[in-house]
This record gives sequence, structure tokens and C-alpha cells, in this order.
Amino acid sequence: MKSEKRLKTEDFIKRYLIITLGCVLYAAGVVIFLQAGNLAGGGATGIALIINEVTGFSTGITTFIINVPLMLWGWKVFGKEFFFSTLYVIAFSSLLMWLADKAFLEWIPEIYGKNFLPLTNNMLINAVTGGALFGLGMGLIFRCGSSSGGTDIPVKVLKKKFRHISTGIISMISDVLIVACSVFAYKENTLEVLFFTVLSVVVFTFVFDKVLYGGNSAKMVFIVSESAYAQSICDRVLKELDAGATFIDARGGYTGEDKKVLLCVVKPIVYPRLRDIVREEDKKAFMIVSSAKEIYGEGYLSPDKEEI
Repeated sequence: MKSEKRLKTEDFIKRYLIITLGCVLYAAGVVIFLQAGNLAGGGATGIALIINEVTGFSTGITTFIINVPLMLWGWKVFGKEFFFSTLYVIAFSSLLMWLADKAFLEWIPEIYGKNFLPLTNNMLINAVTGGALFGLGMGLIFRCGSSSGGTDIPVKVLKKKFRHISTGIISMISDVLIVACSVFAYKENTLEVLFFTVLSVVVFTFVFDKVLYGGNSAKMVFIVSESAYAQSICDRVLKELDAGATFIDARGGYTGEDKKVLLCVVKPIVYPRLRDIVREEDKKAFMIVSSAKEIYGEGYLSPDKEEI
């Protein structure tokens, strides 16, 4: 068996590999699509993009400067581990954005005599792709218990207070306010820029929430069957699907006959196979299927996991 120290080391390495991938996707979405497409964005990055549009100052450096006071707040509220992981995200993603600026605006044009940005002048492609990469990267970072600093820190604070609202929705509200300010920065095609910027924020919110919460979702299935059939179904679920199952004693309201209710929670990708098993074992079985957004327990989320 692996020692506890080795498991912690492997978990640490895995966590930071995912965070690093998130930083790369986040930086690519911002610089290659949003900034190059002359679109604004949300959060501290959105503020940095507006400043870049007005002054030409580096988006990466501006993002880092904005984050310094907010990082101190994050240390106070969320502790040392959150601070250092977020500092890594800010430093690495800011470096990536600065390098991308230099590469695409200076180094590559000097070598090839051609500027490769924007990759496309289609604002729809830039808005959707930029928002999706931004949301995917931020979702991976948040799932690892970190953030990109900036308005993510106030968002996490608000999430602790308003636990019934998803992190993506809280983030979208703050982003929309920042996007509204971009109207004063983008002098040309203001309405067009505003429309596609809002679209990128909506795409970001959708992808961000899917990455953040989608992996926790599952199908919750109640299977009402005769006792003999229910046991066969249960045996196959345990063996073929490697999923758990719970029996509930029941009685038919109309027939008065004793029944068994089998409660299963399975990943969406496994559900079609579960349906096939029920159909093969008991064609008269009654199934109730619903979506379970969050599952706590073995194979799913730990009950002690911090709420995100």
C-alpha cells in the first residue's frame, strides 16, 4: 500500500498539473481570442482588457497588479493554502499572457513578417471560443480549490454567504457590471462589441458551471420490481456497473402486493446500460429517473469537501 506521504505528494502533483492546464486554457482564451478580437471580458481580466484597449498596457502585467490587494484579502479569508495556489495561478497565467503578447505582437511578426493575430475577424467565433476556453480553464482551477484572484475572491466570499446560488451565476453578475463599463472604452462598433462580449460572458458562465458542477452530477434511479427480479437486477448492477444499490421495502397501493424498490445512483454515461439491465430482467419494472446534482459519499464527493 502507498504511504500517506506518497499519496499526498501524488495528489499535490496531480492538482497542480490540472491547475497549470487551466492557466494555459485561461490565458489562451483571453489573449488569442478575446483580446485579439477586441472584445472585453469579466473580472480582473476584463478590467485589464479595458485598460489594454485604452492605453495599450500589457494585459498580463495589469492583471497581476490588480490582484495584489485582493490576494491579501484572500489570504485573510481563505488561508495560506488558497493564497499560494492562487498566487501560482496569477503569476503563471500573467506570465503566459505577457509572453503571448510579446510572441504574437513582436517576436513572430519579426521572424515571419506577418502578424497571426487575430486568428479570425469573426467576432462570434472569438466570443464563443474565447469564453469557452476562459470558462474551461477557470473551471479546472476552481475545482482544484484555487482561483485566478481578482473578482474570483469576492465571488468566493459571496458564495459562502449565498450558498444557494451557483458560483457561475455570481461571477456572471459581477462580469456584466464590468462589461457595461467597456462601453466607454471601445469607441468603434460599441453595440457590436457589447453584444459579443456579453455572449462570451454567457458562454463562460455555462462552461464554467459545467466543469465546476457537471462532474458531480449523476442519475438517481428508483426501480420498483418483484422481489425475485429486484435481486437479479441488484446483482447485475453490483457486478456489471460497479455501482452501489439500496433496497427499500414497499407495498403496491392498488394491488397490496409486497414490492422491492432498488435505489441506484449512476453516472450519466452508465445509465443506458442500467436501463438495459432492468429491461432484460423485468419488463414490468417501474422506473423513476431524476438528476442528482451533487452526490456525497464513496466514489463521489467527500462530505468534508469545501463547497464550491
